[in-house]
Amino acid sequence: MKAAELREKTAEELQNILLEELRSQFNLRMRKGTGQLDKPSEIKKTRRNIARLNTLINEKKIASGNEV
Repeated sequence: MKAAELREKTAEELQNILLEELRSQFNLRMRKGTGQLDKPSEIKKTRRNIARLNTLINEKKIASGNEV
């Protein structure tokens, strides 16, 4: 997903998407370990999506005044 699409979502929706991405990352790592991973580039894409989501979640926290 692009950052522009994610900015339209609420903080709760972003948290849910982040949880899905973390699960996906775990599954990709397990598949890599067993030699069943067809596209190693998926790990990189997932890692970047997680970073993008964390950035947007922090932006929303700062914007609402609930700094970490």
